[in-house]
Formats: sequence, C-alpha cells, structure tokens
Amino acid sequence: MARLLVAGATRPVLNRLPGLPCGVEIWRDEWKAFGDRSRNFLFRCHKPGGGVVLEAETHSLEGEIMKIVVVGGTGLIGQKLIPLLQEQGHTTVSASPRSGVNAVTGEGLAECLAGADIVVDVSNSPSFADEEVRNFFDRSTRNLLAAEQQAGVKHHIALSVVGADGMPESGYMRAKVLQEKLIEAGGIPYTIVRATQFYEFVGTILGANTRDDGIRLPSAMFQPVAAMDVAKSLAEVVGTPPRQGIANLAGPDAMPMDQFARRYLTLMKSPQVVITDPAATYFGMPLAERSLVPDRAEWLGELALEEWGAGQ
Repeated sequence: MARLLVAGATRPVLNRLPGLPCGVEIWRDEWKAFGDRSRNFLFRCHKPGGGVVLEAETHSLEGEIMKIVVVGGTGLIGQKLIPLLQEQGHTTVSASPRSGVNAVTGEGLAECLAGADIVVDVSNSPSFADEEVRNFFDRSTRNLLAAEQQAGVKHHIALSVVGADGMPESGYMRAKVLQEKLIEAGGIPYTIVRATQFYEFVGTILGANTRDDGIRLPSAMFQPVAAMDVAKSLAEVVGTPPRQGIANLAGPDAMPMDQFARRYLTLMKSPQVVITDPAATYFGMPLAERSLVPDRAEWLGELALEEWGAGQ
C-alpha cells in the first residue's frame, strides 16, 4: 500500500481512500470531501499553509462504507461473514435472538434496521420438520422485507441452496423456494446466493445414511464448499449492485457422493465403510445425478477438502 505523508500529520485521516491507486493512506489533520452517497466524491487533502497536495474523484461510496445487518450473525456463516465486512470498513450489526432481534416474531427488527444499507440473511430454521421450517422462512422473510421497506434498505442478500427448486419432495427445500419467491416479489432490490452443501455438514450427511453394514450413499454428483468460501462470496456480493436474480456457488471439486465420502473419511482417519447404493437417499429424498450441483456456478470455492481439513 502506498502512503502519502504530509508534514505535521499526527494520525491517519482516511484509510484506503476509495478510487485511489494502491489504496493510498492519507495522513493529515485536515481533509475535505464534497458530495453525497448518490454522487461521486471529490477528495482534497491540504498541506500546512494552504494548497492542495492531492485531489481525486472516487465512485459513490455505495458498496464502500455502509451499515450492514447480518441476520443469523451468530451462526456458522454469519460468524465468518461479519469480520470480512468489518475488514472492508463497513459497520456491521449481528441480528439474532441472542441480540434481541427475532425475525420470526419481528421483535427488534425496526430498531436494528434503522439506517441500514444492506441486509444479508444467513439465518436458518432451528427445526427441519416440514411445517416448522416453512413457518420459519415464511414469517421471517415477510417480516424482514416489511422492515426493510420502512428502513429504506437498498439491497437484500439471502443465502439459499443449489437445486432447491428441483427437490420438491423435501420440506426444507420447499421452504427455501418459498423464501426465494417472497424475496423476488418483495420490492427490495435483491441477490439470492445458492450454495452447495458445506464441508462442515458432510459428517451430518454421512451420519444420516449410516446403517449397520456401513454408510450407504448414492453416486449422485456432490460438490460441497467450505463455509469460509461461502462467507467470502457473500462479502463480494455486498460490494456489487443487486443482481435481481440467483447466483450459484459450489466447491472446487465435483465427484460422486460415495467417492467424496471415502475421501472425507480418509481425511478424518475414520474406519467407516462407504457402500454405494443407488437406492440410498438424501435425508429421505431420492436424488437424480445432478440434484445437488449447479449447471453453472458464478463462484467456485478456493478451499479443497484437504486444505479445509487441515484447519479443523
């Protein structure tokens, strides 16, 4: 990073000044910015005794310095996303029942969203029973969108699941599709990020398919991704205009589920045996060959399974 040093400076006035090459740091007691969030800015840095030592125009600060509310901020993805947004200079608010914000009941939403520019919803239902999960995503999404309308939120970002609309046998997937449709009709500019399964949940998937003779799995394609890569992709979306559509995120490697499971168990030094079984299901749901993988992915995760495992 380049650094502009001005005589008499005692502190950095503005770090990573948007629009300047190399992320220039300006050290000066006195600087001026003209404009507002809807227009470009003109920054001027002054030297002692008068005179401009640096003058630069930058793009709108939209996407640069914002208040971002992360719904589900205490969960697996939220805990990884918030530090990334803070590193970008944003003000973040973690919204969850722990912080007194309940999207399902609406408690605390108005206060939490006041002044917010973006809402990122990475919340998840505490129950996967069909009726409970539907109620969770229905009520929480409706309440969020209504509160965002009142607060003037400019971008609603939601995390969903790759292939959700192709698995109607699953109550959870039906609930995620309902969430997506509510967002699409909600009137707030939006981006929906569909992700494949997380490395962090592979153990749960294998546990659900464990039988007396081993882990029974189909050979349907599987392309899981690290939760950190999900967080990084969401942080990238924060800095871009709303897509008004769906974008897919998958892991770096696609392979049959039974093969991936053997690779995972080897990494975990587990003696369990994987049995390839075309009749095996995914949480009770039959899978087609590509039910769990996208035809096209806007992002591919960077962390291979072994790299992820080394950090666990």
